[in-house]
Formats: sequence, structure tokens, C-alpha cells
Amino acid sequence: MDYLSNNVAVNLKRTRQARGMSLDQVSEQTGVSKSMLAQIERGTANPSLGVLGKITSGLRIEFQELIQPPRVDCCLVTPEDLVPTKEQTGQYKVWTCLPYEDTRLVEVYRIEVEPGATYISGSHGEKTREYLVVTDGVLTIECHGQKYDIHKDQVFKFETDQGHIYRNMGTEKACCTCFFLDYHGK
Repeated sequence: MDYLSNNVAVNLKRTRQARGMSLDQVSEQTGVSKSMLAQIERGTANPSLGVLGKITSGLRIEFQELIQPPRVDCCLVTPEDLVPTKEQTGQYKVWTCLPYEDTRLVEVYRIEVEPGATYISGSHGEKTREYLVVTDGVLTIECHGQKYDIHKDQVFKFETDQGHIYRNMGTEKACCTCFFLDYHGK
């Protein structure tokens, strides 16, 4: 099943079930046969634009709602199973665990800094804030002309409109999870 067919299948089924409608009821409301609707929901049909138009019109939804990537209610991410977004061997690794999405203003990273190493990050732009939780070791964060030692299980917040530095001055790997918030227009 291709990307768009999957999106349509998942979104149609979710919309129908959220409204408590049977396939018969959707068929009656849209003018699309029950068997075609069932095939679309299973991802075995490749509906024409005309059929998709009938569905969106009959259900009174925007066409975009039918073809957009389906909402993900739950998502488990194991950073070590991902390919690092940034990496310098023996220095640091950065994983993008949850990237920014169109309607979401938060991005989640995992950063590991080896003993004695430094990771330098540029500005994330105006009206961006980072919430950082150290999960292992101690990280020294340099931002806004100050240095802060963040220990395991401590949480640190700072504006990321300027470059900032993550340093591991210790003897063990330092790890943190970072949450970036974009609050433009807020």
C-alpha cells in the first residue's frame, strides 16, 4: 500500500469510527458503495478523485483531512535504534527523537557528550526555549555568557536565541533529553 492510500485508509476509518458510523451509514451519506468504502479502509482500493470528493463532501470534511499523515496517538522512540542526526566520533551524538511537525511546536532530542568533549549548538532563533533534563553524568551548559552545571535528574531551562555549548567536564558520558519549544505568536 502506498503512502497516500495508507493515509486515506487510516483517516477514513478513524473519522467513521469517531462519529460512530457504520460502513452502511457512510455509504448512504456519501453515495460510495459499502464494498468500495471497506476496500478503501483496508487499503486494497485506489479510489479516484471523484470517489474521494464524494467521501469528503458526504462526511463534510476537508480533502486535506483525508490525505494528510494520520494522527499518531502514541509513539515510543528508542534513540539508540535511530541514526544520529549529528555525530562526531568520540565526542558527541545527537538524535532527533520527535521532530517539529506542522501543528506542533515542540521538538525532542537526545544528546550524549563523551568525557572531556564539547557539543556546540547554534541559535534556534527568536522565541525558542530549551528544557533540558540530564539523565546521566553532569553537563556544563554555557549560554547567555554564563556557565551552569546540570547534574543527573536536574532540569534546566534557557532561551535558545543564541548559540550555546554543552560540555562534559566529568569522567563518564553525560546524557540529556532536550525539549525545544517554539513559542512564536504566543
